Amino acid sequence: REIYLSVLHDMEAPPNPRVCIKCGGDGMFRCTECAYRLVLCSTCCIEVHQLNPFHKIERWAGTFFEDYSLRLVSGLIMHLGHGGKPCPCGGYPGCNISPSMEDEWEDMDTAGHPPHLARPEGRSCLTIVNVSGVHYCDVQYCNCDGAEGSQLQLLRAGLFPVTMRDCRTSFTFHVLDDFLWDNVECGTSAMNYYSKIWRMTSSTFPHLVPDRYRELLRVSRAWRNLKLLKWKGFYPGSCNLDHGGLVLFCPTCPQPGINIPEMDDVELSQWYSRVIVMDGNFKAEHMAPKNVGNETWLMDGQGYMVASQDYKTYLGGTKNRIMHSDCNNHCAISQANHHRGQLASMGIGGCACARHGCFIPHLMVDFQKGKQQVNMDYALVHALHHEMKPSQRALCFYDINCQYSQNLDHQIATNPFLSILQGIKIQPGIGIWHVHGHKTECFTRYAPNFILGSGNVDGKIMETLWSTLNVISPSTWGMATPHQQEVLDFQMNDSNFLKMIRMSGALQKKYKAAQKCEVAAEEAFTSLNDTLPNELQEQWEQEEQATFAKRTDDPRAMDIFDVQLQKGMQPLTTTLQFNHSIIAPTIKSIEIDLIHAPKLAQHPWGSATWIACGLSIEEAWVSLACESRHNISRDTEA
Repeated sequence: REIYLSVLHDMEAPPNPRVCIKCGGDGMFRCTECAYRLVLCSTCCIEVHQLNPFHKIERWAGTFFEDYSLRLVSGLIMHLGHGGKPCPCGGYPGCNISPSMEDEWEDMDTAGHPPHLARPEGRSCLTIVNVSGVHYCDVQYCNCDGAEGSQLQLLRAGLFPVTMRDCRTSFTFHVLDDFLWDNVECGTSAMNYYSKIWRMTSSTFPHLVPDRYRELLRVSRAWRNLKLLKWKGFYPGSCNLDHGGLVLFCPTCPQPGINIPEMDDVELSQWYSRVIVMDGNFKAEHMAPKNVGNETWLMDGQGYMVASQDYKTYLGGTKNRIMHSDCNNHCAISQANHHRGQLASMGIGGCACARHGCFIPHLMVDFQKGKQQVNMDYALVHALHHEMKPSQRALCFYDINCQYSQNLDHQIATNPFLSILQGIKIQPGIGIWHVHGHKTECFTRYAPNFILGSGNVDGKIMETLWSTLNVISPSTWGMATPHQQEVLDFQMNDSNFLKMIRMSGALQKKYKAAQKCEVAAEEAFTSLNDTLPNELQEQWEQEEQATFAKRTDDPRAMDIFDVQLQKGMQPLTTTLQFNHSIIAPTIKSIEIDLIHAPKLAQHPWGSATWIACGLSIEEAWVSLACESRHNISRDTEA
């Protein structure tokens, strides 16, 4: 530590002798961002930084290096239009600023400020925000015949102007990209990010740095939209954008005409079903906006959030159907009508592909009063329209499908705002993780174990998606509605992109694991199937086919797969009888047998005793593991 500290102290002092590393002149300046922090004279400093005008410069003040500006070294000027070289036609310094406008440029007195923070007097220059801080830069625009406007010249130089005319402030592309990735990965809000820019400009006097927070909010919205347009390959003159046209979808989910050939001999309903999962997120709350009339939409309906006006029209003309649960008391049903004041929405909900966890474009909706069915109907219908054909089958997993799927077809058919492609069949299901919280009957009716082509779906993959989305959702709480939806769209698009680039590796691992499991499952099934008579096998296969044919219209047909209990009768233990009702002990009879079973000494029975015993065993195991690590550590040191 002492050695490292001495090196840091040595770096605060100039070299001895303090001469320019290039020409041997008076080394008054050094750059903190250039490699080796070399000492330079004023002429060499300008020469080296002609193409790096946003580096942070320090000047030797006699006893220490103080913060300085390249603009003050020898009048560094940014020349636009000729690759950093002066315009042969002389160039022009930008807009003519009147003295009154110059006085009102910054609403604070800069007298006595450090040199690099003092506002330039009597001249027109740009305030440029970069990742290294806020800089004042003199700019010369190209004045050649046919030269582009000043805003376009700034753009080609990597500077995004805040206004379309009389621009006084610009943000570098670098700082806008840095803010977007900070926002996506770390959940950094615009306020916190610009506070960092303040500290980067001057760690000692951050309150003297110009405030461009509102400008950052405005420019970052435009930058997000431009990035999405560029990534999707749109250009000036492109066709109009469709709903969800700016964002990505899952590359492996079956999409006829995209990753599946559109041919007559391709059986879409059997091999290419769309497996989707529905869920809601109550962390993405949104305050009621104050100035709704002044909101500006940049990508309404072109991302994952639905088009606002169509959604409002649908909600205004549709009455929510109250669900009365005949299953367990699920929160998604009991909290469907909860309302909280001052909130425009209590959260968002929608669909994703259940296998790969990718958001589906243009179906994310916001909740006005909890997770109501009217909201989820709108999301589901749009999911069934996205890159699907009428002959495909949709497997829909939802935590409360035992209630939600009742009369769903009638609800959609009688709503003038909703429609699905003629021929699409919806097979409801409940994820294996959640179905065990339902009544016993729900397991055979909705568990993926009994749905052909579903695989092993836990149904909770959207919880993993919400966890990443909730990194950014708190910072959108007080935004305008368009801004909030654009931030969420960008975050969801980034989630889908990361899924896409890692898809091949993930599918390879799953395929190898499935091959091993297939062998084990086939062996287990064969060993069980060989014990059954051929007549019974044929009978069960016929009953299975008939049941699967009726399950879409009547889920109760799946009860045939449930264990048939005859209460009050003892199970057969000597001879195995194969009939429709295998006699099995009831739960109550099992409890009675356990009560009358001989008890071991000093081992009382009961649920609380078992839990306490398990906790004691776990505590002893943790203590043993800690002691083992401690002993190993001491033995190694010895």
